[in-house]
Amino acid sequence: MAQLDNFLIQLFHEGNCLEMYRVFGAHFEEMDGQKGVRFTVYAPHARSVQVVGDFNKWNGEDHYMEKYTDGGIYTLFIPKIKQYDTYKYRIETPNGSWVDRADPYAFFSELRPGTASKVYKIDGFRWADKRWLNKRTKNFDKVLNIYEANIGSWKMKKDFTDEEDGEYYSYEEMIDQIIPYVVENGYSHIELMPLTEFPFDGSWGYQPTGYFSATSRYGHPKQLMSFINACHKNNIGVIMDFVPAHFVTDGHGLHQFDGGFVYEYPDINLRYTEWDSCYFDLGREEVRSFLMSSVHFWANYFHIDGIRFDAISNLIYWKGNKERGINDGAIEFMKRMNSHMNGLFPGVMLIAEDSTDYPMVTTAPQSGGLGFDYKWDLGWMNDTLAYFKKDPVYRQYPDVHNKLTFSMMYFYRENYILPFSHDEVVHSKGTILDKMWGNNDQKFAQCKSLYLYMMTHPGKKLNFMGNELAEYKEWDEKKALGWVLLKYPQHDSFHRYFSDLNHLILNHPALYQYDYYPEGFEWLVVDDMKQSVFAYARYAPDGEVLVCVMNFVGNTHHGYRIPVPVAGTYKEIINTDTDYYTGSNFTNKRAIKSQKIHAVNKENSILVDIAPFSSMIFELKKK
Repeated sequence: MAQLDNFLIQLFHEGNCLEMYRVFGAHFEEMDGQKGVRFTVYAPHARSVQVVGDFNKWNGEDHYMEKYTDGGIYTLFIPKIKQYDTYKYRIETPNGSWVDRADPYAFFSELRPGTASKVYKIDGFRWADKRWLNKRTKNFDKVLNIYEANIGSWKMKKDFTDEEDGEYYSYEEMIDQIIPYVVENGYSHIELMPLTEFPFDGSWGYQPTGYFSATSRYGHPKQLMSFINACHKNNIGVIMDFVPAHFVTDGHGLHQFDGGFVYEYPDINLRYTEWDSCYFDLGREEVRSFLMSSVHFWANYFHIDGIRFDAISNLIYWKGNKERGINDGAIEFMKRMNSHMNGLFPGVMLIAEDSTDYPMVTTAPQSGGLGFDYKWDLGWMNDTLAYFKKDPVYRQYPDVHNKLTFSMMYFYRENYILPFSHDEVVHSKGTILDKMWGNNDQKFAQCKSLYLYMMTHPGKKLNFMGNELAEYKEWDEKKALGWVLLKYPQHDSFHRYFSDLNHLILNHPALYQYDYYPEGFEWLVVDDMKQSVFAYARYAPDGEVLVCVMNFVGNTHHGYRIPVPVAGTYKEIINTDTDYYTGSNFTNKRAIKSQKIHAVNKENSILVDIAPFSSMIFELKKK
C-alpha cells in the first residue's frame, strides 16, 4: 500500500487540517510503473468500501478498498483510470446493507440529474493574475462595491419553461458577458451565489453536497478558473457564497454517509434544519477539517478573493435560535477557521451573513471575537426598507423616522456591509422598486433617493443583479434578468443613475476610506421629523468634504438651510431629480457659497433647493 500523508491525517483528526483534499478524493499518480488514480475516503462506520464506476461497469467486487488506519480511512489505487471517468463509493454499512455515495472530496461531478463524481485533474491551470494577488487587500479603506449574481440566470441562452430545460452560458462564455458589464458600471467585485455542486436548481446552491466540486451546470473547474482569471485581469475581485451550516439530505451525498453519522449530529433533535437539510456537527474535529479544507481549496485553487459565509446565525445559536443557547462547537470552528485563513490568505475577505446581535463578529479571535472581516448589516436593510414602505405621512413619527438614524448608533461596533441581496427580491417580497410607497413615478423617485442614501452611508455595499434595472418582477432562477426594460426611458435612466453612483464612489475617497472610523461621518440634519429631510457629511483623510442631503417626502423646498462643517463653496455633483434621470430638473445648478449663519450646531450654512423625494450630494470646492 502506498504511503498517504500521515501528518495531514493527524491534523485531520485534530480538526486543524486545511488541505485534506490532498489526501482524500481521486488523485492521479503512478504506482509500480502504471499510471492511474488513487481513491481515498473517510468512512469510519463502514464494514467495507468498494470503488465503482464506468471503468468496472459499476461492479466493485474487484475493487475493495484497503483500510489504511483504524481511524476509518480507506484507499485504493486503480490503474488506467481516465479524466472524466465517473465513480462512487459503494459502502457496506454497519447493518450489512450497501449504499452508493458520491465522493465528498471530488473535484468534479456529473451534470444533474446525474449524481456520480468524476475523476478530474485539478492541477495545471496557468494563472496570469500575480499582479492582482500581490496588491489584494481586505479593502477596509478601499472601494468594496459588490455585484451579487446568479451566474446561470444573469443572462441565458434560453429560459426554462414548463415543457423543457433552459440553456446556460458556460463559465468561459460569461467572461465576455458579465465582466465588461461589471467594469463599465463601476463595481469592484462580483459575488457569485454558491458554486459548490448541488442537486436541485431551486435551492440556488444553498443545499450543497459537493464542497470541492465547482458545479458542472456551467462547465468544468478550469473554465471557472478562466473566468476568475479574467476578472482579475480586469481588476474585478470575486467573492464566493459558501454554506458552512448545513448540507442536502439527498441519498448520494453526505447524509448518513457510511450508515452512521459522519458529518451530521447523531442527536436527531439537533440534526435537521427548517430547510429539510442536515446541520454539520461542528463539534467534531473531522467535520471542522472538512469545511476548513473546502474554504482553503477555493482560495488556493480558484484564487477566490472573498468568501461570504451563509446563515452564520445558525452556527452561533443552536438552530439559529438565541433561546436555545450558543453552539460552542461552532463558535470554536469559526474562530479556528478564520484564524487559519487570515494567516494563510491575508488578502482574502471573510464575510459573515449574520442576522443576530452576537457581539464582536468582526473582532479577531485573539481579542475574543469570531474573526470575520465583515458582517452584513441586516438590521440596516430591514429598517431602511420598512421606512420606504411607509406612507410619507407617517415618516414624521419617531418610530419610523428613527429607522433611518438608528444604524449610526451601533455602526462602529462591527465592520458592516450594507446589503440588498437576492433574499430581498424573492418569495413574494417584491423587488426593491416594488417596496417603495406610492405610484410608479413616486416609486422611481424614492428608489433613486434610497440608493443615494445607501451609497453615501458608511460601510461597504452589495446589490443583487437586477436591482440596477429597477426590475418589476422578482428574481426567478429559471429566467434571465429583464434586460428588455432598458428600452423604456425610466428604467434606462435609472440604470444610468445607478452606474453614475457607483463611479461616484470610485472617484470620492470620502465615500470609502473612513467607512469604519467615526471621524468619517457627521450628522448635519438628523431631527427634522416634520419634513423628513436628512443631511450628513462624509470626510476623507485628504480633506475632502461631501454633504449629502435627502428629502424622503413629497414636499418641495426653495432654500432649505443646511448646516455645513466648513465655510466655503459647495457644488452639487449629483441630484436624483435631474432630467438626465427623468426628473423634473429642480436642481442646484450653480455652486453655493456658504453663509455665516448658524444652523443646528454649525456656524455656517448653505441654502439649497430640494425637489420632492429627491436627494443630492454637494462637494466642498478646495481652495
